[in-house]
Amino acid sequence: MITDRYYVKIVPERGETVHRFQVRRRHMAAAFGALALVILGSIGFAFAEVVRARMEVSHLAAQAAAQQASLRQIDRQTETLRKQLQHVQKQNTEIRQLIGAPPANPSVRQRTSWVRGQTLPAVAERVRTLSAESLAVSHESDTMRQFAMHLLNIRHIRDLARAQMIAAIPSIDPVNGADVIGCYCYRTYPDVEFHPGVDLAADYGDVVRAAAAGTIVANWYDGGYGIKIDIDHGNGYHTWYAHLSRVMVPVGTHVYKGQSIGLVGATGFATGPHLHYQVMYEGSPVDPTPFLHGVPANVLAALP
Repeated sequence: MITDRYYVKIVPERGETVHRFQVRRRHMAAAFGALALVILGSIGFAFAEVVRARMEVSHLAAQAAAQQASLRQIDRQTETLRKQLQHVQKQNTEIRQLIGAPPANPSVRQRTSWVRGQTLPAVAERVRTLSAESLAVSHESDTMRQFAMHLLNIRHIRDLARAQMIAAIPSIDPVNGADVIGCYCYRTYPDVEFHPGVDLAADYGDVVRAAAAGTIVANWYDGGYGIKIDIDHGNGYHTWYAHLSRVMVPVGTHVYKGQSIGLVGATGFATGPHLHYQVMYEGSPVDPTPFLHGVPANVLAALP
């Protein structure tokens, strides 16, 4: 017969009073069952924690991989932008040299040593320096634009001034393509003398035009020249138009190149209707022939 009771004795080392406990079988079974449950529960909890930890580690690893991929993408993009900025800077430098602008201010111009890396601090530093570089290039572009506009204005003013200078140089035939019937030369008819102008074939009453822009300084009867107009072009040149039948502009009038100023006649010492055209420079006559169809090349070359 299996007993239902068990005794547990606790004997001290020196033989003092012995402690005796009675434990029933069902109590022992319950205790062992409870201990087994505790052990199994602990094992289950530990296993669950291990599984959860592994899942969390996998999730964090996936997140880290995704972040690394994103950082590498950002790193590549910043590298591309950096190369583009360097290209723009090179172009700006070349443009500065072409237009004669001063070099970029080194205290403003960023010169960054780029370090490759996929860590967040490294990429953040690249983005920061890229932002600073972009700002510097933007300021430089604004400066370039101001210099370019200034240069264009100066060149435009110079072009206008040059155009005004050219407009004041005799360069057209006063009677619209007439033949030269009297040269700038010594001649024996109708008198033996040096002829200081050219005679241009024209009919009585044909319109005479100003050979260049200038101011009418004389339009009176001048001996053998007959009715003569003298235009001062303000650059050392004067043009004379002689043997006219009529004057169309008063003294002091500013005329433009090609403007009608008088009519062909035969006044003064003339054998028939024609225009005596004479070009004076610094008070002395010069051959008008090269000035009949444009500004002579040597005169253009002397212009500033």
